[in-house]
Amino acid sequence: MKKIIAFTFCAFAASSVFAALPPLTPEQAEAAALTKAKTAYGDRVGAYQLCQAQNRVADRFKVAGTAAPAACVAPPPFVPPVVAAAAAPAAPAAPAAAATPAAPAAK
Repeated sequence: MKKIIAFTFCAFAASSVFAALPPLTPEQAEAAALTKAKTAYGDRVGAYQLCQAQNRVADRFKVAGTAAPAACVAPPPFVPPVVAAAAAPAAPAAPAAAATPAAPAAK
């Protein structure tokens, strides 16, 4: 009996995982894009710092006559992504052009 109750409880709890989330508002989408860009930039900075640390270790244990380690490329300064709201005013112009009737095709 306890197994049946536990199974039923787990089935109802697991069904909430499949619930659909509401679509993001423009502000939430913009914040998510900014967070994604910041995370990607942080990853590039971390990779650059790792490269520098590896080069320091390689220089310390370098044997005479071997090539120097590859140079690290510094990431450019962080630039926030382009705001999607700037592209929104251009969108209403497209339906107006599509609403004009097309010329009949010649037979």
